[in-house]
Amino acid sequence: MAQARRQLLLRTHRHRLRKEDLEDCFSQATLELLAKAREGGAGAYVTRTHMANVLEQRFLSRIYDHRRALRGRSPAQAALDHALRLGADADDIEIADVRAEIDKLVMLRMDLRSLGQVVHKLTEDQRLVLSSLADSGMECVQFCDRFGWSKEKYRKVSQRARARLRELMEASEESFPRRMSRLGPSVGEGDRDLL
Repeated sequence: MAQARRQLLLRTHRHRLRKEDLEDCFSQATLELLAKAREGGAGAYVTRTHMANVLEQRFLSRIYDHRRALRGRSPAQAALDHALRLGADADDIEIADVRAEIDKLVMLRMDLRSLGQVVHKLTEDQRLVLSSLADSGMECVQFCDRFGWSKEKYRKVSQRARARLRELMEASEESFPRRMSRLGPSVGEGDRDLL
């Protein structure tokens, strides 16, 4: 019965899943029915039509399960479904990170570069507090225990460090157009407008 109905069922439900997935669902449905028949449940199927209907019902059940998995119940299956195939035309595949926001990444890199240029203007205590926050997210209590500071000193140094760093970053941003104007004729007028 499974061999006789295979092509018809795959053709009828081809709009629901990819061909490989449909074949997998059909194989699962067939195995379920064979297992039930081996356990002695084959007598429940009265006619060939009834058996064909049960096969189609199991097949549709596996299809719905697979589609639910693709919609989020199974992150691994969803990742496999959206994965690119590797093959003879693998060189033609252009992989783009859809999560990346290029302009945001560029701005963050510019901020990081500016930060590296101005951080040496902070006091040693200010750098210590900011680096402990940035690197390990160390809380005030942990920091004070480790370095022997009072909570009030930590609060004041932290507040002043953030304010000073903000001032330095703003001054760095203001000097950016002046630095670009010193580049000379290699930067065209249209390029300066873009900057």
